[in-house]
Amino acid sequence: MKSWKKGFAGAMVFVLCLVLLSACGSSSDNAASSGSSEGGSSDPSSKPVTLTMMVSGTKAANGEDFILDTLPKLVKEKFPNVTLETSKLPDDQYVTSIRTKLAAGQGPDMFLVFPRYSTLGVIDMAKAGYAADLSGLSFWDNISPGTKEDMSYEGKPYAVSEGISFLGVYYNKELFEKAGITSLPTDWESFLAACQKLKDAGITPIVMGDKDSWYIQFGMYQIAANVVYPGEMDFDSKLQAGERSLTDPKWVKTISMYKELYDKGYIVKNSLGIGGAQAAQLFVDGKAAMTFDGTWNYLALTAKGATDFTRGFFPLPANEPGNPTFISAATSAGYAINANSKNIDIAKQIMEYWFDGKSPLFKAWVESSTTISAYKGVPLNKKLFEDTNKAYQESGRSVYFPNQMWPGGVAEQMEAKFSEIIGGKKTTPEDVANAMDAKFKELWKSN
Repeated sequence: MKSWKKGFAGAMVFVLCLVLLSACGSSSDNAASSGSSEGGSSDPSSKPVTLTMMVSGTKAANGEDFILDTLPKLVKEKFPNVTLETSKLPDDQYVTSIRTKLAAGQGPDMFLVFPRYSTLGVIDMAKAGYAADLSGLSFWDNISPGTKEDMSYEGKPYAVSEGISFLGVYYNKELFEKAGITSLPTDWESFLAACQKLKDAGITPIVMGDKDSWYIQFGMYQIAANVVYPGEMDFDSKLQAGERSLTDPKWVKTISMYKELYDKGYIVKNSLGIGGAQAAQLFVDGKAAMTFDGTWNYLALTAKGATDFTRGFFPLPANEPGNPTFISAATSAGYAINANSKNIDIAKQIMEYWFDGKSPLFKAWVESSTTISAYKGVPLNKKLFEDTNKAYQESGRSVYFPNQMWPGGVAEQMEAKFSEIIGGKKTTPEDVANAMDAKFKELWKSN
């Protein structure tokens, strides 16, 4: 997802640039291109080096930001001659910028990629020669095999994932009580009933930031997890083999169910005019009872707003009555090193320090992370996700984010066509499914 993205969740890029202190001032890109040969010095303290890191997302609403504040400080403490300069870009700007830089051969030297086939997916990045093989790093035995596999190509890992991300429903417990909702919905029927109770009480049931169109994935994939995949977990493998189509009635039903929330006025009016950050603010200000989002947006959605209230989190129950709810859970984005980096060795040493399981940097990363850790022995550190994580661990009923099995561009087509539905055009769920399928077939030919 944009992931999130979609997903999921946040996206990050390191751009490593070699800059001699005695050299004349030059841009970071020029410094990166004029550095030492591939592999660089094996000792990051041997000479001054500047690393630039570009990430997607927004600064933490409260307190110190791990990427912007903590990471540069702790890297400097460990490697005194290494300066890490970090910045953040909105998701769409990040994706565009990274694609442009990689295509032009300018860097970045380390960057965030997404699992499997997603936009900026690890498979595409490895096949294109942008991501370096990270097999030689020492900490892989401490990373769950599933997340390692999701960040691999032809059996070799090319990125270190942040962990596991959930999609779910953040909700305002006090507004639920005010509307007379005494228990969480357990199926689609009871979820719609809860939305109606909220609406009848004069409360906006759900706020979404659909101006940032990737937010459309946050509800769609949770519904698909309960409609498309139960009983056919290999749907996307069959899709890739040409044995299934995105025009399948189960996908049409998924799109129709999401459309129902808009048709009934359960999602805030004019959501196409509300961006993700604004939607989060409306939620924390108590202006809506729910929002669909991922664990990656925990900080924004638990920040102090205009009113104090208790947050809750549950998987969207898009299942039929009597059937269990499947959780939308997937490997998060992860950190890769550019195969053409001038400083691969230094980048790898920073990764070794970051993920060694005991360093101050590792501990700070664990404390700040909102993903469900895929690192051995690291406990859940966000109580809000406790119930969902317990169900995930104990039931095994979960489905990855579908875009991780689609070529980049299919999810964007889904977003564009569904936006037409939100905007009041006569686009039908069948039209959305047809457009998704056509785009998939167009793009899959090259894989």
